[in-house]
Amino acid sequence: MKKFVAGPCVIESAELLDCVAERLVEINNKLGVDIIFKASFDKANRTSLTSYRGVGLDKGLQMLSDVKQKWGLKLCTDIHEAWQAAPAGEVIDVIQIPAFLCRQTDLLVAAAKTERIVNIKKAQFLSGEDMLYPYEKAVRSGAREVWLTERGNMYGYNNLVVDFRNIADMLKISPTVVMDCTHSVQRPGAAGGKTGGNREFVPAMAEAAKAFGANGFFFETHPEPDAAMSDGPNMLPLAELEEVIKRLL
Repeated sequence: MKKFVAGPCVIESAELLDCVAERLVEINNKLGVDIIFKASFDKANRTSLTSYRGVGLDKGLQMLSDVKQKWGLKLCTDIHEAWQAAPAGEVIDVIQIPAFLCRQTDLLVAAAKTERIVNIKKAQFLSGEDMLYPYEKAVRSGAREVWLTERGNMYGYNNLVVDFRNIADMLKISPTVVMDCTHSVQRPGAAGGKTGGNREFVPAMAEAAKAFGANGFFFETHPEPDAAMSDGPNMLPLAELEEVIKRLL
């Protein structure tokens, strides 16, 4: 069964979380899927010091817990430091390791010890085959299930290129390989102190990944991407999410 993860890039407000969660529940019921709700409590790798980062660990986990209780959705969020793993593991179903940090041993070990699913994003500087080693770190540290996520590679300035062969390579390592359909269309640091992107390519990225065998799909989505406080240029409009998922099914 295909796995879907979707939600706003960062927690902006309880109202935004409810808006997105309500729509995900509607799509789940209509299409018979089980979309996992994703939002970050902290974006520790923003381009600029002045960029919005989020609401912080304690408040963020409480707000995500409220989403789970109110809407019955499973949760995904990312951690940036090893000490965040244990409290996140009390609430979160899928703990995500950011691409830049996928080789951080202590972070992987701490995430694995929560006994939650660990989703490791492939770094922009690694090949799919290189992900064997982060995968093994998590598995040998006790992770019960580990996913690997493709999100493109840097071959030049302010641009990402997806080599879809990485999906096939990572499927030899993990039975679950997720395509990050929105971060893969980023233009890192290309928007004057923040990251740009080309959201019009998101549906094509998803379908190309499906053709290469991806069995999970990650979408950052927002009701008004141009007003989003993080990653707006590459986020999928919430109104378009159902149709994209329908095509992947």
